[in-house]
Parts: sequence; structure tokens; C-alpha cells
Amino acid sequence: MTESCILNDNRNPGRHKQEVESELKQLLGLEKIIWLKGIKGKDITDGHTDFYARFAKPGIVIVSRDMDKKSYDYEITRKSIEILQSSTDAKGNPLELVILDTPWDINTKYGTKDFAAVFVGYYVCNGAIIMQKFGDKKMDHAAKIKLEKVFSNHHIEQISIDGIASGGGSIHCATQQVPKV
Repeated sequence: MTESCILNDNRNPGRHKQEVESELKQLLGLEKIIWLKGIKGKDITDGHTDFYARFAKPGIVIVSRDMDKKSYDYEITRKSIEILQSSTDAKGNPLELVILDTPWDINTKYGTKDFAAVFVGYYVCNGAIIMQKFGDKKMDHAAKIKLEKVFSNHHIEQISIDGIASGGGSIHCATQQVPKV
């Protein structure tokens, strides 16, 4: 979770980390929470965790690394990687990180002000992963190859999400996942 989002007064006014952690553990049955920093006020989400990292499988975390040194997320993505490299899962095992570098070239027909060019927001469905592509053939392909290794039993399909990304979102922001029971 990101401190910038979850511990933000616009979402949980006056709540402290320990209080939020305790409640989330009880409500969601969590054993451990790893806190990333995030950044308040730079995007519409105040740094949702799903922009920086997400678990793909137990012990395996997909992590975004911003490649643009001018981006406000450049340093924070590296800090997230440091935090995750020194973290463990709930059983004390080290995490395996799969780092997806952000694209350099993006389709800009909808503008770039709030454009969320990260590969972490893919959608997992029955037998497939629907992931984004941004028009940077090299980086789009590299991200797909990495997800193919993690999700070897899934078909990986890349689609252009320019409209969603230009509003600061990703594929899973525009879907409603229902867990398999």
C-alpha cells in the first residue's frame, strides 16, 4: 500500500498507519502490509499502489520503474524497488521482483498531462492477461515477455489504452474483477 494514498486525509482523515493496518488486516484477513511511499498531489490518485507494484503470485511482485529522469515518479519508483527488495512475505521469505520499465514513446493523441504509462495495471482473467501497450515497440514487447514468464499458463494480449491512460488510469481501473470461487 502507499502511504500517500491510504494515509491521506482526503481518504482516511486523522487515521494513523497502525490504526489503518489493524483495520485492514481484520477486514481483509491480511497478515502483513508492505508500505510504499507514493506521492501526494501529483496524480489523481495520490499514488495508488497499483501504479507502482502488485503481487502476481505469492512472493512475486511486479514493479514499475519510471525511466524518465524528469518524471516525479523517477525517484519514487526506485524507492519502491528498494523497499520491496528489503521486504519479505508474511512467512519471512524474500520477494522476487519483476521490474517493468516504463515506455519512452507513448501514443499522444489524447494528450500527456495525466498519462499513466505503466505496465503494472494489467487485467487478469480466465486463462489470459490483458495488458497495455503504449506505442513504444521495444518497451511494450519487453514488458510482455516478462509477464509471459510470470504468467506462463496465460495468453498475454496487449491492447492500446490511450484513452484510459490519458485520464491517469490503466486497464484494471476500467474493469471489475470478480475472483474465481
